[in-house]
Amino acid sequence: MSPTTNNDVLVIGLVSVSDRASGGVYEDKGIPALSEWLASALTTPYRVETRLIADERAQIEATLVELVDRHRCHLVLTTGGTGPARRDVTPEATLAVATKEMPGFGEQMRQISLHFVPTAILSRQLAVIRETPDHAALIMNLPGQPKAIKETLEGLKDADGKQLVGGIFAAVPYCVDLIGGPYMETDPAVCKAFRPKSALRPQP
Repeated sequence: MSPTTNNDVLVIGLVSVSDRASGGVYEDKGIPALSEWLASALTTPYRVETRLIADERAQIEATLVELVDRHRCHLVLTTGGTGPARRDVTPEATLAVATKEMPGFGEQMRQISLHFVPTAILSRQLAVIRETPDHAALIMNLPGQPKAIKETLEGLKDADGKQLVGGIFAAVPYCVDLIGGPYMETDPAVCKAFRPKSALRPQP
């Protein structure tokens, strides 16, 4: 579903962390990959806030705070800056603005990536909740490559479409429910959201 401009709906922040892309050395691929996947997966109306920034911890922290506290994002997806290099500080910045850690997301992200590359163990991707007195958001650090972004969010399927490894986004709608955000629905052909029966709403 295409993004909407309605201010009363789901708000998603997309942040690409890259020195070279933010400096114009090459075109950013993170935000387009995230935008394309969300458009294919979400059937709930939403609007997006996008930011392309450098690998600077203070800037990353300020951007996340701005997106959650000022723009009232319910979900923030970052891409880039999660490796072991000196300039990779996205996880540190994310933890600095967090009120709760959600370790299961990072564990599953690495599990998915390990199906493709042994260097997935070098990834420091994670997820957290940021809470203010009247608002909360789920913030997730995703891989930097478009293919890996899709695999992480969607999971792995065989040639017949059977799910082999679950993607992390299946748990996102219920997480957003639990922190007081809008009810999110997905296209099950792309990613089937999971909720306990008690949390399901009747189809319109």
